[in-house]
Amino acid sequence: MDINDHSSPPPGRDGTSVQDVRSFVLDGVRQVYRVAGEGPVCLVHSGGPGVHPEYLRMPALERRLTLVYIDPVGSGDSDSLPDGDYSLTRYARFAKAVLDDIGAPTAFFLGHSHGGFVALQFAIDYPDRLDGLILYDTAPVSGPELTRSATTRMASFVQRWPERLEALEAGRAWEEAVVTGTRKIDDDASHERHLNTLLPAYYADYRKTLAEAGDLTLRVRHDPNRRPVDWDVRDRLSTIDVSTLVIVGAYDFICPPRYAYELVAGRPDSRLCELRESGHFGHIEEAAAFADAVLRFIDDHKEGDTA
Repeated sequence: MDINDHSSPPPGRDGTSVQDVRSFVLDGVRQVYRVAGEGPVCLVHSGGPGVHPEYLRMPALERRLTLVYIDPVGSGDSDSLPDGDYSLTRYARFAKAVLDDIGAPTAFFLGHSHGGFVALQFAIDYPDRLDGLILYDTAPVSGPELTRSATTRMASFVQRWPERLEALEAGRAWEEAVVTGTRKIDDDASHERHLNTLLPAYYADYRKTLAEAGDLTLRVRHDPNRRPVDWDVRDRLSTIDVSTLVIVGAYDFICPPRYAYELVAGRPDSRLCELRESGHFGHIEEAAAFADAVLRFIDDHKEGDTA
């Protein structure tokens, strides 16, 4: 698709498009996004919050879709919010402004983890701007309940790999930071160390994925002004009137499959793709199956429009 009368960027060495970096200012805050690929438009909102979004690059999808990768406010090259109000409605408003800036009346929305929260909020706030929802390793609730669930799943992860030092360290880091509050996280460096200590728990088999994919390190921005957000839209799922694909990894500890099942049960026009050998990063762990699920969902939507 030719967005804003820009010609499509030239292909990169791997056959995917070179990212076209764009930005605008909303409420005095710089919002950055990156466009790659060609085809139906799909907003891509990464997780976090605060995690830099480069981990979510999806070359296989860029060959068939125009992916509009958002640098969420408070991460990547976008500004932080000076008032610390990172509510889901605020994130959704910035995503809608990205859609306005590229001049697309509607788009698919792929949200990963916290980005899935944003996608759901976007569907509630701006239903007329959506072609379809792709909810990837996410949940319809955020707050203490999700934290308790993740704590239980972290314990299961440690029990599954008792001989692996990185699993024991991940469990200890979660206990100190989340359960007892004894681990100090007060700047970018400490936050990044903590996140990457937890990282093995986010994969079905961290060592296997590391050997196959190489560096898995995540970068993160720590914003001390970020306010905590409790959010729950389970009672509003049935009001979202758009086709939905829910993707979840069977070993996801932070947004486990039970929440994917809730999403599907609460959404009349939805389908589930459970990746049996993935944790929280199925687009890396089972890249082909992930891409196939997304593309089939979009192709089915196009066929439905034609019919």
